[in-house]
Amino acid sequence: MSQEPGFGGDATREVIAAGRATLGIELGSTRIKACLVGPDSVPIASGNHDWENQYIDRRWTYSLDAVWAGLREAVANLLDDAERRHGVRPTTFRAVGVSAMMHGYLAFDADGELLVPFRTWRNTSTERAAAELSALFGHNIPLRWSVAHLYQAILDDEPHVPQIASVTTLAGYVHRRLTGRDVLGVGDASGVFPIDTITHQYDDQLLARFDGLVADRGIRLVDLLPDVLVAGEEAGTLTPEGAALLDPSGALQPGAPFCPPEGDAGTGMVATSSVSPRTANVSVGTSIFAMVVLEKPLARAHDELDLVTTPAGDLVAMVHCNNGASELGEWAGVFGQFAGALGQPADADAVFGALLRAALDGEPDAGGLLAYNYLSGEPITGLAEGRPLVVRTPDSSLTLANFARALLYSAFGTLSLGLRVLAEEGVELDAMFAHGGLFRTAGVAQRLLAAAVGAPVAVGSAAGEGGAWGIAVLASYLDVADRLDLGTYLAERVFAGAQIDVVEPDPDDVKGFAAFLERYVAGLPVERAAADAV
Repeated sequence: MSQEPGFGGDATREVIAAGRATLGIELGSTRIKACLVGPDSVPIASGNHDWENQYIDRRWTYSLDAVWAGLREAVANLLDDAERRHGVRPTTFRAVGVSAMMHGYLAFDADGELLVPFRTWRNTSTERAAAELSALFGHNIPLRWSVAHLYQAILDDEPHVPQIASVTTLAGYVHRRLTGRDVLGVGDASGVFPIDTITHQYDDQLLARFDGLVADRGIRLVDLLPDVLVAGEEAGTLTPEGAALLDPSGALQPGAPFCPPEGDAGTGMVATSSVSPRTANVSVGTSIFAMVVLEKPLARAHDELDLVTTPAGDLVAMVHCNNGASELGEWAGVFGQFAGALGQPADADAVFGALLRAALDGEPDAGGLLAYNYLSGEPITGLAEGRPLVVRTPDSSLTLANFARALLYSAFGTLSLGLRVLAEEGVELDAMFAHGGLFRTAGVAQRLLAAAVGAPVAVGSAAGEGGAWGIAVLASYLDVADRLDLGTYLAERVFAGAQIDVVEPDPDDVKGFAAFLERYVAGLPVERAAADAV
């Protein structure tokens, strides 16, 4: 796992030519990534496509045309990369997996036509629905969950509701188009509707309560939702139509088996070997979330926590924050433009790395600076809409180092508030793993995250590979002959001997972040006023 793509020589060529490499695809918030791995789960080729959500009619969305254009480009880039590195172009695969951002709302009619534009996890217009369902179920239903979007559409008497024949997630939609199977992995399904962790299916009692709530509409929810599968179960094969969608050239052959489609939270757990009790991971991208695998159910429901599952169906407490590293990226872009204006242009990764490294020289409390990274609403802090802000007092210390530290702290602020709830429940952790592009710059975000969570943070060699690699690993798990449980498989077959870097919390950073967080909470009325006024 620690090796770079391009290793292997003739052996790798033979693996690719024989169709023994596994393909993982993940549709993240800002990038669609395809990752090809060998039988040892080491990446051997990759392809990317950058994309962005659109804010149309006050809703965050992506068009389905953009989905397929991006997928085709990512796969084409991967095929080209394999040929460039290894002299052979894949035409089939050992297995395939599809992952995507969780939650949201994709509703289709009986002919498979999309009824309304895709409503992503980022939309926060479901407050009434989420509150009513949470009270009805005795189970927190966050604003972004698919069932909240569906029920809000019912409450709003949206014209498309009588035509709904199916509801799914982005991963479920792509998987259905590629295989013809309407299924979800249990982890992704657990962000659609609550899961019974004994049966690993939708909770029957809560389904009945929902159906009773909408009885006058003639809706039977289970008829609208995809079937639920757990890791290791086959979820269909690539059809000729699906192969043509991925590769219009016709070179890609049908027939490869698929694992259940999963959400980015599940693939993040796999990519950090965090699927066993007392393990946890933090994923940082457009959003930031922590997944904590529980030893037992929580004592009560908490608005700050989702109860979801691992891809194997084990109970997980999820602290999900809508706003992650996007605002930090915007500022890195500004500094890159400034460097260019000075006649010293630098590539985006170099600028981003320099900004992150500057944070290490900042004062522990960021010099009294305050920043909010809220590009969208943030349910944990009760904000329906967001406005990015940087606020300082006249006596604060505005330096590049303090500014960079404040931006990083702001990315971790809401997450820290959510994790406090788990600490109050007595949840204990053996390890907290981090992944995502933010951790490619060694030692910076990892150190400040350790201060924010008050626990050691580990980063492995796959930190930058993320969910596309994670879903490829899940696809490889399909044909494990001796059927190890997922946690054991990851520990013994995938991560054995992996390079893991662990950073302990620095006491000064911990005190500094605590001071920043106190300022952060106290300043929330400013953020709220900005959303109301601007």
